[in-house]
Amino acid sequence: MSDDIRGEAQGSAPVPLSVLDLATVGKGSTATQALRTSVGIAKLAEARGFHRYWVAEHHSMPGVASSSPAVILAHLAAHTERIRLGSGGVMLPNHAPLVIAEQFGTLEAMAPGRVDLGLGRAPGTDGATAAALRRSENLHEGADDFPQQLSELIRFLDDDFPDGHPYARIHAVPGPVQGPSQRPPVWLLGSSGFSARLAGALGLPFAFAHHFSAQNTIPALDLYRESFRPSEVLDAPYAMIGVAALATEDEREARRQVMTGALSMLRLRTGRPGLIPTPEEAEAYEFSVLEREFVDGWLKNIVHGTPDAVRDGLDDLQKRTGADEMMLTANAHGGQVRLRSYELIADAYGM
Repeated sequence: MSDDIRGEAQGSAPVPLSVLDLATVGKGSTATQALRTSVGIAKLAEARGFHRYWVAEHHSMPGVASSSPAVILAHLAAHTERIRLGSGGVMLPNHAPLVIAEQFGTLEAMAPGRVDLGLGRAPGTDGATAAALRRSENLHEGADDFPQQLSELIRFLDDDFPDGHPYARIHAVPGPVQGPSQRPPVWLLGSSGFSARLAGALGLPFAFAHHFSAQNTIPALDLYRESFRPSEVLDAPYAMIGVAALATEDEREARRQVMTGALSMLRLRTGRPGLIPTPEEAEAYEFSVLEREFVDGWLKNIVHGTPDAVRDGLDDLQKRTGADEMMLTANAHGGQVRLRSYELIADAYGM
């Protein structure tokens, strides 16, 4: 299965480059327009040699339209032909494992050999929304049960519950019960050490959320590699990092554009989520001292500037982390700005 996981670097890129999409909704735009932009970026990514295109699960956030990754992936599958498509990720505690096995078995049947199932253990939202999703106030239970949920999901995907198990006669369909079939590779996602250690112990590929937890990146990757045990899936560790990156022709314009994502994150972190603000709104916003400290810290982890500057920043990050793949996510208000950024990065690497 490692051939379904490992990609090949294109052009002069040091490792395979991929795309993470939140289907962001900017102020003055709509979810319909955001999802059309996602199709445009997926087509561009496929044409320019990006290895995979993942969609993240988030809930109750006006600025994103990616609450249902499986639905979006089915749509993207109909508009692409080769690029790998997947979840970055499905938040497993929000769902019954059988439901996820069915959804991704269906996706695999629609787009054979190019579906990834990335899984996280966080809710992808605030506590109240997580309780509404899970129909329970005991949110720790879902996170604590993640290894058991993961094991159950993999058994549904492989259709191999042992005799005597309560689920032995239950089959996830589409799936192996219908005949020989490929199943999506399972990835574990994380922003701390828990999933890193678990992915290593199970011999699974690991994706780390460097784009919002940069201080934990190297410790988590080290833990993953130290914990790794060869499996039928992988004979050696394979680590991908999510990277916030935005390229424009002008350095000052890049700074202006990433400020929209920084202000949006500030509002989210302070309980004021909303649509992604315009560059003009971000420029006019009066930051307090504490807010400015947060934004400055946030911007340090966004690789942004001219295409050459972004290429150099990505090269340096790959050297520092030893990442086997980098998955880029663009933080900006406008869809065309994000689309153009991926095009410029591909140009910078000759992809």
